Amino acid sequence: MDLPRIPAMKSLRKVYPFLLLISSVLVNAASPNIVIILADDFGVGDIQAHYPDNKIATPYLDKLSAESKRFTNAHSNTACCTPSRYGLLTGRYSWRTRLQEWVLAAYEPPLIAADRLTLPGFLQKNGYETAIIGKWHLGWNWAGDQPSVMIEERNALNKFDWDYTKPIQDGPTTRGFDYYFGTHVPNFPPFTFIENDRVVEQPTERYAHDPNEGVVMPIGFAGSPIAPDWKFDQILPEITRRAVNYIQDHAEDAEPFFLYFSMTSPHEPVVPSKKFAGKSGIAPIADFVMETDWSAGQVVKAIDKAGIADKTIIIFTADNGHSHYTGWEDLINAGHRPSGEYRGHKSDVWEGGHRVPLMVRWPGRVTAGASSNQILSLNDIFATCADLLGKSLPADSAEDSLSFLSLILGKNETPLRAHVVNHSTGGEFAYQEGPWKIVFRNAETTLDKARGKPTTVELYNLENDIAETTDIATEHPEVVQQLTAKLKSVVARGTSRPGPARSNDTQVNVEITQTERWGPAL
Repeated sequence: MDLPRIPAMKSLRKVYPFLLLISSVLVNAASPNIVIILADDFGVGDIQAHYPDNKIATPYLDKLSAESKRFTNAHSNTACCTPSRYGLLTGRYSWRTRLQEWVLAAYEPPLIAADRLTLPGFLQKNGYETAIIGKWHLGWNWAGDQPSVMIEERNALNKFDWDYTKPIQDGPTTRGFDYYFGTHVPNFPPFTFIENDRVVEQPTERYAHDPNEGVVMPIGFAGSPIAPDWKFDQILPEITRRAVNYIQDHAEDAEPFFLYFSMTSPHEPVVPSKKFAGKSGIAPIADFVMETDWSAGQVVKAIDKAGIADKTIIIFTADNGHSHYTGWEDLINAGHRPSGEYRGHKSDVWEGGHRVPLMVRWPGRVTAGASSNQILSLNDIFATCADLLGKSLPADSAEDSLSFLSLILGKNETPLRAHVVNHSTGGEFAYQEGPWKIVFRNAETTLDKARGKPTTVELYNLENDIAETTDIATEHPEVVQQLTAKLKSVVARGTSRPGPARSNDTQVNVEITQTERWGPAL
């Protein structure tokens, strides 16, 4: 469904045209466009150029890699969807919020506070047009007889009726974005597209589960609202088309633009479109990785075709490791290792859960084919963008974001970040500094059994044991003690940045497994 283009900075153009003129004059002419392409459940081993022995062809990302600087020690702040996106857009560890595990469930409220400065909000204040196309998964306040609330039971709000004819409150366009088009989560209801704060097509029918439609279909949401003729395999092609159109429409604008292309693949439901179904010869999940590669490639091609490559920074990365329940064994049996040499996968506190690909392309400014092994977090993209514009970040924002612009530009290869904190879907913590990684594992195999119990401490030397095979905590008690104290300090200070301490939104204890998904507000 083609809808009219939403004008950039709409409210300014309608109400204060003279302010728009002033804004355009004040924007530094050298300010580049910024495009973030975030793949969903895409493993660090899923780009063939980085792992030539792996079995899924990724020609578009291979080409982008050759044109980019690659960061081989990049980490999402948590090994699953919502928390990772929170960290990227706010520059703050998600476990500082009340959400202590898993993700936002269907119909739950916004995780980003209304008064928190976000990356797009910061860029907006500095003259950028800002857009998100694709997956949001950071919450809304839906209209209904009951409010969107933080609730312990996962997806319990799905049993209520919601009014899809009314505006959806507190979504992307209230968190720094001028424009939004996408689906909140591809496997969560309502199954329909949303544009800005409105449902595009009313979900007047009910979802009927068809096991032949794809892999890991949302059977738990059978009977939930769905738009007529909704096709899961058309989500990725449609948001790809929209992203390409956005670039074409804004390529010649006076203001630079920020596009956050938040992909819905290869996250479930695994539904490669007809063009890609069976193409890998391995499994549907491999086909979907190939379509993900194609989708990212179309965005890059649109930038090149528009003639704006030299004034556009492209960052390609992923929200967490490859999923273990969408065809993992098929990939392993075919000789494809989605996590490369690292242990684990999506959800894990192990490297395979949160170590992600990260490539930066900026022709003429970034050395193509270069690489860096300095430790980074996706949280750092916020401070890097501020540094790029020569702006300082307020002390009460981006608390865990440190600029790596000098690394991008090749001006410095000394460590800029002393440590990084990682977090699992089940709420486990890890802290990395130098070769050391300390892990605070839940003591039981299931989260419910572990609640309220002391965590189990393990220690690994990643320099000698990148696959995290051997726990050496008992051999180095002094290292365990030092790293534990440092992690506790990062947690207690409410920030990783120098300067005044900040505060968390709830009590956080790395040595005890949380008792609730939503921690009590302080």
